Amino acid sequence: MPPKEPPRRRVPGPARPARPRPAQAASGGTRPARPAPRPAPRRTAPRPPARRPRTIRLGNPRPRLRLVSLGLTLVMLVFVVRLLQVQAVDASAYAAKADKYRFQEYTLSAERGEITDRNGIALAASVDAYDITADPKLFTPQESKVADAPEQAAALLAPILGKQPAELAKKLRTPKSRYTLLARKQTPQVWNQIKDLKKVYGQKSQPSAGGNGINLLGGILSEPSTKRVYPNGELAAGILGYVNAEGRGAGGLESMLDPELAGKDGKIRFTQSGGRQVPTAGSRGTPAVPGSNIELTIDRDIQWAAQQAITEQVKKSKADRGYVIVQDTRTGEVLALANAPGFDPNDLSAANAAAMGNAALQDAYEPGSTSKVMSMAAVLEEGKAAPGTHVTVPNRLHRGDRLFKDDVDHPTWYLTLNGVLAKSSNIGTILATGRLGATQTESNEVLHSYLRKFGIGSPTGLGYPGETPGILAKPGDWSTSQQYTIPFGQGLSVNAMQAASVYSTIANGGVRIAPTLVRGTKGPDGRFAPAPRPEESRVISEKTAKTLATMLESVVDDQEGTGTRAAIPGYRVAGKTGTANRVDPELGRYKGYTASFAGFAPADEPRITVYCAIQNPTKGSYFGGQICGPIYKKVMEFALKTLHIAPTGSDPARLPVVFDPNP
Repeated sequence: MPPKEPPRRRVPGPARPARPRPAQAASGGTRPARPAPRPAPRRTAPRPPARRPRTIRLGNPRPRLRLVSLGLTLVMLVFVVRLLQVQAVDASAYAAKADKYRFQEYTLSAERGEITDRNGIALAASVDAYDITADPKLFTPQESKVADAPEQAAALLAPILGKQPAELAKKLRTPKSRYTLLARKQTPQVWNQIKDLKKVYGQKSQPSAGGNGINLLGGILSEPSTKRVYPNGELAAGILGYVNAEGRGAGGLESMLDPELAGKDGKIRFTQSGGRQVPTAGSRGTPAVPGSNIELTIDRDIQWAAQQAITEQVKKSKADRGYVIVQDTRTGEVLALANAPGFDPNDLSAANAAAMGNAALQDAYEPGSTSKVMSMAAVLEEGKAAPGTHVTVPNRLHRGDRLFKDDVDHPTWYLTLNGVLAKSSNIGTILATGRLGATQTESNEVLHSYLRKFGIGSPTGLGYPGETPGILAKPGDWSTSQQYTIPFGQGLSVNAMQAASVYSTIANGGVRIAPTLVRGTKGPDGRFAPAPRPEESRVISEKTAKTLATMLESVVDDQEGTGTRAAIPGYRVAGKTGTANRVDPELGRYKGYTASFAGFAPADEPRITVYCAIQNPTKGSYFGGQICGPIYKKVMEFALKTLHIAPTGSDPARLPVVFDPNP
């Protein structure tokens, strides 16, 4: 506005001239009367000049309008650019972020296939279970209206889930997450307890009950799942193995056959709000494909009998462990494979880690005298001797750098080759196998070839996790003493399945059939697919096999034999005892014994092979015929009755055991 002008002041000018008075009359005339004097005018202060009205001059509005328009244009431009970024440039990224909170995706666990015995009885099955989950956002102070909601909820859930409160509270405080897993594979009973607890706190949260309307446990949820159970507890646990916390096979057949058993997981995706599914929004996903059922060759009842027998004897002998194998001699199918001590796969927390494997397949040990049957098979097959061949057995025999003896001191024995096997003479076996070649080196090579054909030093064919192939050095690497100890079962190592397979080979007419544990699989479509036929190979002739079977009868039937305690009334039994020095794996030297017994029945028409071994018995006898012979009898009797195998209709041949040196 222009500056105001100062008020103008009036400056007094020169005095005005007095008015002339009227002239008086001439003399003689009368003077007119003088008018009365006028009062002098009253002098007043000069009045200030009147102010003019103030004039307000307005500025030009156009610059301001332009400025406002420019500002609005810039603001709108920012919004437009941001809108283009959200809806066009980064649309997919923002949509994904929105989906993260709007959609919830869960894995649908495939139902794990069952493992059954040969009769369809479940040995391992899956039952309904629940994974207990939570929405951590609902436990924040803003959502729950409680500062320590995670700690309070954890204290309530810990006794039910068997978890530490601090562990649960930490998961419930997971930042920036709408999902956390609290516990896997919980039973329906556990979830029912949690639901009951949620219901109670839901009622307490009602305003009518003085609550704030928010359920403290409202963020605890569940997902349907399955849990692996073993209905028979410890029975066949060494074969079956177990599953880990994620539901995957972690041992035994559960691990070996996990691809077939596991199936294929599915997925489901649905819209959620506040941690709950919106029913009207629908869902989508792929269904889970259940795993295949596995049918084993195992007979549950025979497995039970074998496991009971070996468990009792291991406890009675205070041994480290023991195992029993039952095999069908005609098919190679394993009917029982029992270990003691065992474990309960339903409760791995109470299991001894040393007992969670399958010692019958994973232990490598020196077999002792049960191995002599392979030496005799080589001698007979090579035509170097016959069952009646005379063998003079001294009390001591010097070979190489050692002086060899039998398990008992004795005068010179006059035994037949059959008697050498019946009385389990180490010296007699050394003398017999010495005939296999013109030199000891040649004899070693011939014996080694037969041991290999019987499967020693090679995997059994089961493909079982952790199985040992045993130890059999090349004949050129045999030490001076091994040349004479290997024929009677010291200086080489086997697992129990290999030892049993040797006797099944003889019982099967000299043909070795690779042992099997799986009969077949049944897929989700219900179709049964039999397992591939096992490999077969001829080891010895049928004639030699029958001769050996007759010789093995003398071990059990003849009073001179070492296995008389394995005799079964009504059946012809072929068998062999074994008592071997045992290598202590911790000390790296011999300490204790391995007691064993192997055989088959009926000897004239073999059907069943039973093998028993006990490691390091420390109480009572340690001889195989004394502690394993009765186990063989008990298990074999049960198997023969279970499979309805008729008693033998003929008498044993009773080959001579001794000969008269002075006929």
